[in-house]
Amino acid sequence: MRERIDYESLLNPDTVFVALDLETTGLSPQYDRIVEIGAVKFVDGKVVETFSELVNPGIAMPPGATAVNLITDVMLEGQPQLETVLPRLLSFLDDAVLVAHNAPFDLGFLSAALRKQGKPPLTHQYVDTQPMGRKAWPGRHNYKLQSLALDLGVKALDAHRAKDDARVCMEVFLAGLRKLNPGGQTSFF
Repeated sequence: MRERIDYESLLNPDTVFVALDLETTGLSPQYDRIVEIGAVKFVDGKVVETFSELVNPGIAMPPGATAVNLITDVMLEGQPQLETVLPRLLSFLDDAVLVAHNAPFDLGFLSAALRKQGKPPLTHQYVDTQPMGRKAWPGRHNYKLQSLALDLGVKALDAHRAKDDARVCMEVFLAGLRKLNPGGQTSFF
């Protein structure tokens, strides 16, 4: 899935956005699994709905993944599998513009999951806040979500958990829009 943005929609106050974040068992959409999905739907900078689900991956959580997101096998016991959660997520996403930090990672996992279930790929427009951050705040030593958030005064309440990372991503996106588009012009990328 390539980044596709209708820039006019970014400036339309009626555009529905969904900031999305996934926690996984590892880094490969081919071999690893989704264990948590968090999403924040917002319109004109205001949160209108949230989505948060733990997902039983059907495999043990690797210690390295648990060290990052603090999600354990015990937490995942009895949680629904992705086949159950994915339709609810797709309904939540509807036709919103997606916002994700390092979007190829999250969208890659979603695309792999859809493919495994024989479903069509996502066709949503999306904005990746990582390259957006590079454009808005050039010259930084890194563009990790938590680093940008810290420097922007965005408080992470539960870093590396999907719902809070989605909220932080939304706030970084909104700050990036303000930085890149201070006068309301339509060509700012």
